[in-house]
Amino acid sequence: MSLLDAPYRFTRLQKGLLFLAGLVLFLAAWWFLAERMSVQQPVGTFNTRPPSSLTTDPAEIAYRDSILRADSIAYANATEFKKVYPLLPPPHLVFKSLPELISPPEGSVNKSLVIHTAISIWRNLQGYFWAVFISLLIGIPIAISPVAKAMFSRQIDTLRYVPLTALTPIFLIIFRPEAAEAMKVSFLAFGILVYLLPVVMQRLWETEDVYLKTAYTLGASDWQLVKSVYIPAVLSKLIDDIRVLTAISWTYIIIAEVYYRDDGLGSLSYILGRQGNVAGVFGVLIVIVLIGYLQDQLFAYMNRRLFPHRDVKSVRPGLKETRSGFMIILGVVMTYLLISALVGKVAILGFIVAIIVAAAALLIIFGEIKLRGGVQTA
Repeated sequence: MSLLDAPYRFTRLQKGLLFLAGLVLFLAAWWFLAERMSVQQPVGTFNTRPPSSLTTDPAEIAYRDSILRADSIAYANATEFKKVYPLLPPPHLVFKSLPELISPPEGSVNKSLVIHTAISIWRNLQGYFWAVFISLLIGIPIAISPVAKAMFSRQIDTLRYVPLTALTPIFLIIFRPEAAEAMKVSFLAFGILVYLLPVVMQRLWETEDVYLKTAYTLGASDWQLVKSVYIPAVLSKLIDDIRVLTAISWTYIIIAEVYYRDDGLGSLSYILGRQGNVAGVFGVLIVIVLIGYLQDQLFAYMNRRLFPHRDVKSVRPGLKETRSGFMIILGVVMTYLLISALVGKVAILGFIVAIIVAAAALLIIFGEIKLRGGVQTA
């Protein structure tokens, strides 16, 4: 029987062993490529980053030639060499660089990796919020209005073909250096918006007709139809679409952070690259991949708890608590971001939001405990 259509499923142990085998093969291939790309460098003074060759200044050209000449002489007279990895460091060097990134040595210009990570995650969440908020605010009215649909649906569909990286200079012009934070969040929000807005409209058009007819039969008004049918139908599918955009969102936030290199993982990776710390750059990339994976799993978990009817057809003890906890967190964070955008940041408000979010997290944990020990009821 062909393995492609085999009816069996792997057990948990088999899946674990296959995962470990794949991981070992991946690390072995990584190590092999790193060794193949390694070079022998003379021990001692050796400049691996000469000035740019694009300059037309005679003094710069002469300085570059003198550096290259000195390096050639040092290389020819060298008696001792060491192995370096200018392009791809092996796995052990990458993982060895992480402790130094987390706790930089005294005198280092780099902040801790933990600080950069927290800043980038917060920017990512802000970008998601504004993209979802604006997509729902614009997409739902256009999708349910025949006139607006005829006027704007084609233009909105073409938004996804906009080359966003080419728009980066426009964002740099609009947002001056003193508004660097707003530029990063706005660029990310726009990058998600151009993909999410057409999806919101498409999801609304995919609403099953039976729900609409049932609402009309019960005498629902237009507002009740939007609130009780359209919005839940869109939101129940929207998290899956947001999960798909996770990788895209991290691409855009890294691009934005590279332009204004004050903080964030994009800034850190650029600085490490300029310092010649290739292992550190790959360490930052691994952190970004792990965050993206965890973020994807978080969205999947939220989808199961906020819209349990998609997976189960019965009521389980604890679902109400977990759903309420997530709704509180989303509502409080949304309110905080809206107030911050309208009147500016308020220190005491951030403290209050942190307390409410912590309480909601405890409510979610309590609900999960009930779910683990609960029994399904019809």
